[in-house]
Amino acid sequence: MSRLCETEGLTDIQQEILKAVRQFVEDRILPVATELEHKDEYPTEIVEGMKDLGIFGLMIPEEYGGLGESLMTYALAVEEIARGWMSVSGIINTHFIVAYLLLQHGTEEQRQKYLPRMATGEVRGAFSMSEPGLGSDVAAIKTKAVKGDDGGYVINGQKMWLTNGGSSNLVAVLVRTDLGDESRAKPHQNMTTFLVEKEPGFGETAQGVTIPGKIDKMCYKGVDTTEMVFEDHCISADQILGGEPGRGFYQMMDGVEVGRVNVAARGVGVANRAFELGVSYAQQRETFGKKIAEHQAVLFRLAEMGTKVEAAHQMVVKAARLKDAGARNDLEAGMAKYLASEYCSQVVEDSFRIHGGYGFSKEYEIERLYREAPMLLIGEGTADIQRMIIGRRLLEEYKLR
Repeated sequence: MSRLCETEGLTDIQQEILKAVRQFVEDRILPVATELEHKDEYPTEIVEGMKDLGIFGLMIPEEYGGLGESLMTYALAVEEIARGWMSVSGIINTHFIVAYLLLQHGTEEQRQKYLPRMATGEVRGAFSMSEPGLGSDVAAIKTKAVKGDDGGYVINGQKMWLTNGGSSNLVAVLVRTDLGDESRAKPHQNMTTFLVEKEPGFGETAQGVTIPGKIDKMCYKGVDTTEMVFEDHCISADQILGGEPGRGFYQMMDGVEVGRVNVAARGVGVANRAFELGVSYAQQRETFGKKIAEHQAVLFRLAEMGTKVEAAHQMVVKAARLKDAGARNDLEAGMAKYLASEYCSQVVEDSFRIHGGYGFSKEYEIERLYREAPMLLIGEGTADIQRMIIGRRLLEEYKLR
């Protein structure tokens, strides 16, 4: 184990889990990641291996068939997995957000129905807030659920950027529901999360639900990112998360805090791998009669890279521990996501520079990381959105009295 990204105070169980994940990454992910990424091929064997390891049930309580581990354990596992291939960590991220939403906000019937099968990976989760032309303005969503005379709802609209959109069979979808309550004047007070069941795959995957196909992307290959189109999709009121309409915005924002810790952990993992590749290459490549690591310019670059990896890791640890303690962590999750994604981009570029012309070659792993890092600047809220969240929370904490 390297000196970077060590975490104090882990239990024996946490250490054993992380050791198993690290070995899995070394044996099953790193040897095939670049080849699968270049082919944009779904990592079926890797996913099956993660099922066997119990990773899909990592944070699901034991009473529902999971391992009952903390967000901290999950974040550290994500660092390891993203170090191997960032796309794989995306496959489990949306799954865990849905499991977290069910655990924190679902009815007991909903938990019993889904969580045991989510723990084994039989039910695979995705969640959906964004829409075409919407971006981070979640309160402006247009997809709408209208209540019918039978007590059920009919959903119409178009959602965008679903990670696991094709491979999932349960999607937590945020939609607008006009509840006719004068006390709910603000847009976010009229939003509801529905648990939409569908078949894996593309085309019409349920009555009134179409997954058109994979979106072709610069990076984040392997994992399926899709749209989701609703045309008069009929759904019962039992599928409202928590059973009560109008609470969807709050529920989703709670889930996004977990998601931001995940993206920050992914940033640490990718940055750590880029550092490893850079520091290794710098000790092999020679110019002007000595290893390039002996040139001060490269040595300084390595020092900055290692420092950034370690700083981002410690931010992730703090944000995860706060959430595990039941404390509000939107400030710390925003800071961790912002810092880790920015530092990841910088560390990857520095490693790319160290590789010189070989950084352009698809034979070298750094080429893949160079394309993957930008996604983390955007996922789970852009850097500018994080700065807005951080700034507003700091003003709350330091308000003049």
